[in-house]
Amino acid sequence: MLSIPLNITPKGLEREEDIKRAVDQTIQLLLTTGQYSTPVDPQFGFVFNNLRFEMFNENEGVVFNSGDTNSSLIQGVYDKKISGSSKSINTFASELKEAITKYEKRLEGITVSMTYIREERQIYITVKGTIVSTKENYVFKQIFRVWN
Repeated sequence: MLSIPLNITPKGLEREEDIKRAVDQTIQLLLTTGQYSTPVDPQFGFVFNNLRFEMFNENEGVVFNSGDTNSSLIQGVYDKKISGSSKSINTFASELKEAITKYEKRLEGITVSMTYIREERQIYITVKGTIVSTKENYVFKQIFRVWN
């Protein structure tokens, strides 16, 4: 498994031997890459990152549509709830679960939860699953600071 970010050493590209750390790096890369920003695979990334300059509707728990000219690429995303779990299809957690399922084949039984804490202006993300090769439980946690 290559280490992310890529690091060139005298022996070639650095490799990550710890599978949990390698999966963490992949999920972190998914979270920080906006969809349609990678020409090789436009679907790679997390659509929530495309909305970083949008404003929250804290009462409804959704993101306002600013009328951006590229919004046709992310149609329907403005109806998704910020807080929720991947069990509900109308949440960003469900979108993230789809991305992880597609791009991180080393995990199975994936669940994702996102919780927005208004007072802290932060979104807590938790990804759980099982590492396929070792059958170990896997947990990844990340906090996003809200931009408005």
